[in-house]
Formats: sequence, C-alpha cells, structure tokens
Amino acid sequence: MTNKVNWGIIGLGKIAHKFAQDIVLSEAAHLQAVASRSLEKAEKFKTDYHAESAYGSYQELLKDQAVDIVYVALPHSLHFEFSMLALQHDKSVLCEKPIGLNPQEVENLQAEARKRKLFLMEGIWTRFIPASQKLFSLLAEKTIGEIISLKADFGFKPNYIPSSRLFNPALGGGSLLDVGFYPLYLSLIALGEPEEIKAFARYSDSGVDSHCQMLLQFPNGALAQLESSFEVQTPTEAHIYGTKGSIKVHSRFHHPEKISLSLNEGITKDFEIRYRGNGYVHEIEAVSLNLLEGKIENELLSHHISLQLSQLLARVKNEINN
Repeated sequence: MTNKVNWGIIGLGKIAHKFAQDIVLSEAAHLQAVASRSLEKAEKFKTDYHAESAYGSYQELLKDQAVDIVYVALPHSLHFEFSMLALQHDKSVLCEKPIGLNPQEVENLQAEARKRKLFLMEGIWTRFIPASQKLFSLLAEKTIGEIISLKADFGFKPNYIPSSRLFNPALGGGSLLDVGFYPLYLSLIALGEPEEIKAFARYSDSGVDSHCQMLLQFPNGALAQLESSFEVQTPTEAHIYGTKGSIKVHSRFHHPEKISLSLNEGITKDFEIRYRGNGYVHEIEAVSLNLLEGKIENELLSHHISLQLSQLLARVKNEINN
C-alpha cells in the first residue's frame, strides 16, 4: 500500500455515486475499481469517476489484487454475504449500514476480520460529519449537564414500490433499518444502552414497518423518544435536554451543518460547521488513514459500537413484532 488507499465499490446505486464523488476529494483515497451486475453500468461509472477498472460482477472485483478496501453499497440483505466474501478475499471492508441484519451476522464478520487482521467498519457516516463531532464533544464535556431526555426523528414519504429496497422484506426493507437506525445510533452514543425499550409500528402492505415509535429508558433515568417513518415527512431533527441546558441538532440531524446550544442562564450559541462534498469524504479519510496506519478498526466507530447497535435494533424489532 502506498500513500493512497485503493478503493473498490460494489453496488453502483445512488449512494455509491455520492461516495465516489467524495473519494475524489480525499488526498488519502483513490478509486481503483467498481463493480455492478451490469458491465455497461460499471463502465459508465468508471468513466464518470475516473476509476481504473470496471467489472460486470462483484466477485471479479474481489479478485483484483490492486484493491485494498471494498465499499459495500448493496441492499441491506446482501451486506453480510458480500462483506464476508470480501474479507475472505483478503480485502478490508467498509459496509453501508446496517452491516448485518442481526447481531450474529455482525459478530461473524467481526470475527473474520480479526482472524485475518483486516480493517472492518460499518458505514455510519454521521460519526465523522464535523458538526456531529462538535455535538459529541459538547455532550462529552457535559456542556448541558446530565442528559434528561433526547428526541430524534427521521421520516420521509417515498413512493410505495413493493419491490424497492425500502419496502421489500427480502431486501431488508422497513423504516427502522433504513432511517430509524440514525435516531437509535444517536441515543446509543449519547446515553449508552437502554434498560428498557417500548416500541410500536405501523406496517406497509408488503409487510415491513412503515412507521415506528420508540421509547427508551436508561439506567440513570434518562428517556429517549425516537421515530422513523416512510409515511410522513418529519422535521428530522434531534433535541437533547440536560440539567444545564439543551442542544438542537438541525435538519437533517444525521449530517447536520448547524447545532444550537441554549444554557439555562440564558446563553445561546449557534455552531455552523459545513461538511465537504457530500459529507462522505470525512468517513473516507478516516478509514483510509486507519488503513495506512495498519489498524483493523476505527476508535470512533469500533466493532463494539456496531455490535451494540445491532443488538439494540434486534430488541426494537422484537418489540414491534410482538
């Protein structure tokens, strides 16, 4: 490996385009190869983003010796299969969230990565957005004191297409896995693992959850009210209330550019912190630097955090399916 990390992308949908645009912005990353089930699509993607190679199957890319790390941008149901296959081809992996559909899949991937001494991370890009970093810093410094309550929502109204990745249960569809993931992640970082969870859901005709409400109680008594939806457009904000004040994370809170701090004594302050490109470049650079340093996980988004989050999602799914 030189002073740049050679990336491969498998699955060339909407998010892969944004990711590829941001690879160009990183001095530590180079787009080496791209793969789709359609060679024509891969060739066009290669041309658009100046990749070195294009492949008409995912397996072909995994055999490319020049690729250091694979970005898995496939539907949810394929994340485990192709992340594992990449690891077994001695490729490091950044897999879009959720990295697995259940805790066992996550544990198996992490065990494989550790055995082979390969880097593995779940693609939760919000962790590396500059304004998110500021938020987590304010919380760690207890700027608003002890957290009493947290509210976060993520809802939008897509066209109902039963075969799409959002609504097809075979593709891991549902609002919880797609967008409810972000409110849950925020609650995990801010408050840790909850003691008790109550959750309720509405379901689409295809059988996946289309609207989910969650109430979490934590060992210190703090509460979190979380919501995800494919049925309504919500503000997609986060509000965190503490003993000394509150923080509002403006829309969309998972990749914010504005945070407002209000303290009980009347002090208010806005933090406006822009991200570069589409916002993925911060994650790309963090992962690339980890690889160049020989690390197998990222300290801000460790294997432990991904496993905790998977266990949390499983608890919520168990609640809404009862």
